[in-house]
Amino acid sequence: MPIVQSAYKKSPSYMLNGHWETVIPSMFFKVKEDLYTRERLELSDGDFLDIDWVKSDSKRCIILSHGLEGDSGRYYMKRTAKFFKEQGWDVAGWNCRSCSGEMNRLPRFYHHGDTPDLSQVVNTVLQRGYDQVVMMGYSMGGSMTLKYLGEETRDPRIVGACVFSVPCNLRNSAVMLKEPGNRFYERRFLKKLLKKIAIKAEQHPDVISAEGIEQMDDFDEFHDRYTAPLHGYDSKEDFFEKATCDQFLPSIDRPVLIVNAENDPMLGEPCYPREIAGKSDLIFLEIPKRGGHVGFTIKKKGPSYMELRALEFLKENCNV
Repeated sequence: MPIVQSAYKKSPSYMLNGHWETVIPSMFFKVKEDLYTRERLELSDGDFLDIDWVKSDSKRCIILSHGLEGDSGRYYMKRTAKFFKEQGWDVAGWNCRSCSGEMNRLPRFYHHGDTPDLSQVVNTVLQRGYDQVVMMGYSMGGSMTLKYLGEETRDPRIVGACVFSVPCNLRNSAVMLKEPGNRFYERRFLKKLLKKIAIKAEQHPDVISAEGIEQMDDFDEFHDRYTAPLHGYDSKEDFFEKATCDQFLPSIDRPVLIVNAENDPMLGEPCYPREIAGKSDLIFLEIPKRGGHVGFTIKKKGPSYMELRALEFLKENCNV
């Protein structure tokens, strides 16, 4: 499938560049409605996952996966939940371990390739008897979604997926975060994650040490010291190699839309899988010139381009 021509042409005039398009929605956009009913999944390893539901007795459900250090309450998650509720869908917005407002129990937490946890959520949704299930992911959640769909043949009731601002190549995205103009994002993510490490070090002092974390200022050390060993990888490079989703794209066997803005500050060229999309009938790659990272704003209130485009794609390609 050739690269799809994008209908998203222009962000609001006050969003001057990709940074503004990224930061303004993240910091200032809110969805105040109380939408969710929470369900806790107790996992076989002794930990738990929290799913926040919007239910209306629909036979269709959309599974929403958030970005790094996000949760089901983030503006993009709640906005999508509200939008699809209004279209008559049920919604399952899940929270990665440690992200639901309560620290998870085990030393480990989550990462970009954490598809076993996503699989637990998908299986729970499928057990509720839906005729059609679709998946939607943002940034890290998009990475998980694509990896999940490409790892093996999945239930045919999962009819497709839409993902936005996806670091399709983890190593490249890590490099982009080190660019001088992007260090703000890296430091912001790292500050939140290190707070969790401090809590986990108190919970599991025999496994995790927080010594020296005040001096840690980039993801390289964080991934080598925490991400890799806590999640079964040999090193950060092993993590990048095995968890990155781009290697799984050729195996996806149902329609998938990937929308990555050309001016996304967190994505370099390897995160735009042009060659893979060009050879596939099922991978639809859309590269708007504007949009930032999980931005794509039309106006402050109401849906963004992401919700509108996802519904359009699902209707056209997934028979929903």
